[in-house]
Amino acid sequence: MFKFNKSSGQVSRMLLVLAIIVLVAAIITYLIMRMAQKPPAPPVSTTPAIPLPVYEQTLGNIHFVFLSALDKGSFLRASEITNSQYISSQQKDLQIDNPGAKFIEVTVGAQNIGTTNTEQSSWTIENIVDSKGRNFVPLEGYTVTPWLKYPDLCGALLKPAFDPTPCMKIYEVSKESTGLKIKVETGTNNSANNLSSGKIDSTLLDLVVR
Repeated sequence: MFKFNKSSGQVSRMLLVLAIIVLVAAIITYLIMRMAQKPPAPPVSTTPAIPLPVYEQTLGNIHFVFLSALDKGSFLRASEITNSQYISSQQKDLQIDNPGAKFIEVTVGAQNIGTTNTEQSSWTIENIVDSKGRNFVPLEGYTVTPWLKYPDLCGALLKPAFDPTPCMKIYEVSKESTGLKIKVETGTNNSANNLSSGKIDSTLLDLVVR
């Protein structure tokens, strides 16, 4: 009877050891199978991507870069006239007609990244466009001329690898408008004739109004 019990205990211990070995082997097999599986694909984001602002664009051999946009409020001050031909004690402030609008002065640089001179009048800056697609045209004529740079470099001949040539224009823009951009353009193949005949390459630059 004593020997039977001793043998029975040894068998039990052997069965226990075998059970542990099988359990460990099963765990190891499970872990190996889990590691061999491909990780689940990341969840697809349903949040629309926010486009980054664009301050530089290249059209042909002309590289346009946003330089500044200044909020002038309801007045162009006589003390801020830039055209020396109009500086006099008789010159008065220019007030905007509509109380819901403001003056914005925009300056964009144009640089020739090609190997030969560009043609005169082959590029320019045009309308301001807001987030709702509303267009605001640049002011022209003698009333705003005193506040424009002289000489006017918009469309000037661009020599290769020179610093950007500034083009400045002034606009009347709604105070409600947001997300402002400036349209820049050049004639196809940077041709002045194409620009004047409506064969145009254009793009938009974001404005940071200060």
